[in-house]
Amino acid sequence: MKCLHIFATPDGESHFGEVDIPTTVTRSFPNGAPAANYESSRSAFYEASRVRFVHIPAGAREADFHNPPGRLLAIWLDGEVEFETSDGEMRRVSAGKAVLVEDTQGKGHISRHPTEGQNVIQVLLPHGLDAPSA
Repeated sequence: MKCLHIFATPDGESHFGEVDIPTTVTRSFPNGAPAANYESSRSAFYEASRVRFVHIPAGAREADFHNPPGRLLAIWLDGEVEFETSDGEMRRVSAGKAVLVEDTQGKGHISRHPTEGQNVIQVLLPHGLDAPSA
């Protein structure tokens, strides 16, 4: 499973990349009813320290560079967000997609939200997507 990645280099510039989250095919509910016993692709568990539900109100637009409060996975529930990194590159992310945001130092990034507002889930990941647990 691929995920957009925003990170900072030692010189403080933020950039885009892509993270490939490894998954394996497993049976979903082997002890359940036959209809529930399907195969799905699943990743390992990642340690999360906090989860926050955010509603960005209509008309709110972050037009200044900022840093996240920690390494986090942002999952966009509706609308489309546009990100701009300090190197000038822009990317759009649609509802249902996740972004690993790790530019906690340096110049940060800009987020531009739809005028009608937006909902997002932020999952703080103290180790990012580096060290999954068993």
